[in-house]
Amino acid sequence: MNRIPNHILVVDDDDRIRDLTRRYLSNLGYHVTAANGGVQAQNLLQQLEFDLIVLDVMMPEVNGFQLLSLMREKGQFTPVILLTARGESADRIEGLKLGADDYIPKPFEPEELALRIAAILRRVVVEEPVEEIEMSGMIFNIAREELKDGDKLVRLTDGETQLLKLLAKNAGEPVSRESLASGTSAGVDRSVDVQITRLRRKIEPDPKEPIHIQTVRGIGYRLMPDA
Repeated sequence: MNRIPNHILVVDDDDRIRDLTRRYLSNLGYHVTAANGGVQAQNLLQQLEFDLIVLDVMMPEVNGFQLLSLMREKGQFTPVILLTARGESADRIEGLKLGADDYIPKPFEPEELALRIAAILRRVVVEEPVEEIEMSGMIFNIAREELKDGDKLVRLTDGETQLLKLLAKNAGEPVSRESLASGTSAGVDRSVDVQITRLRRKIEPDPKEPIHIQTVRGIGYRLMPDA
């Protein structure tokens, strides 16, 4: 049986480097998609799934740091190798803080990049997506968007369902108010807080002392299912 090739996104505004990298990785058997900058990469990330991203830092409009930060805020944890001419330690540290998996300065040897890609892909464990989240006996089915207390269906508004679904998909991880507002119909941070309060009344054993929908100070909220 033929193995499905890993899909890699190469993002670089330098036409020569982008094309050379794309061709080199393609010759190694990878499925490679190329983007000429952060804006095009954002559009591709909304349409396609990638196993790894090779991301240039110094780009106009949306640079690599900005794109990486936006990805992590939205809960996109695709492995990222930063590719840049800036070799200062401060830049390397900044990239790693934002969630980069590796960092390689320009100019670089294509073989070294390929070895780093292979090493990261070996570490990536493919996990089955979580289908249900249990909270104090209640079960939320993510695909069906249903919350049940035993056999009883708990009624949720569309806004509450969207919020709970986004939190459930990122269970255990903080999700910013901005991401919750933009990813649901809540629209503004204050509306998010109001709907979180309503959700707690329906889910928490004690809404005043929430154990499942937790506030993460300075960031937003985190959903903690039963252990």
